[in-house]
Parts: sequence; structure tokens; C-alpha cells
Amino acid sequence: MEVIEKKQDGICILTFNGRLDASSSSEFREKILKIIEDGTSRVILNCENLDYISSAGLRVVLEATKEIKRNEGKIMLCALQDYIKEVFEVAQFDAFLPIGDTLEEAIKTI
Repeated sequence: MEVIEKKQDGICILTFNGRLDASSSSEFREKILKIIEDGTSRVILNCENLDYISSAGLRVVLEATKEIKRNEGKIMLCALQDYIKEVFEVAQFDAFLPIGDTLEEAIKTI
């Protein structure tokens, strides 16, 4: 999996390409926790090209959400494929983690 980092208007946008699973989740965990630790308070996870997320990937997203909220920041998902969105809804992540339809919507909302 590849994670592309981009900054726009003080927002860190992380765009996924590929699968967020057991083999890639630890690398993503290190990356996002470092971003939060460095003081970034607004993060968008652009899932437009995310093909698959496992429970290991969900755990990292949950950990990052808790950490950024602890630091009074905001995190948001956007552009999820229907089957990926369903995973987040079944896991009830949508109850505490906002999901935008598009990256543009997420940028305006966060």
C-alpha cells in the first residue's frame, strides 16, 4: 500500500492507494501517529483508491482518531467505495468519525 501525504490550508490529506491490512497497517500507524505528534490538528483520510481494509487497518484508524481527538484535533474520512464504507458502518465507526462523500466536501467540513 502507498500513502501519499499532502498539505492544503493547514490540513494533512493522506491518500491511500491499495490495501490497508495486517502487512501495511504498522507502517501507516507510524506515519499517522508521527503526523499527529508533530502537531497536525486536522487530518483527512482520502479513501478514494483504498481497495480493502482489514481489522488491523480499522484498529489503526481508531487509534489515530482517539489520539487526534485527545489533542483537540479533527479527523475525517472521505471518498469511500461503497464496500469500504459498509465496513466502517458495520463497525460503527461512522458514529464518531465523520465521512464525507468527496475530498472537496471533507476540506470544507473539517
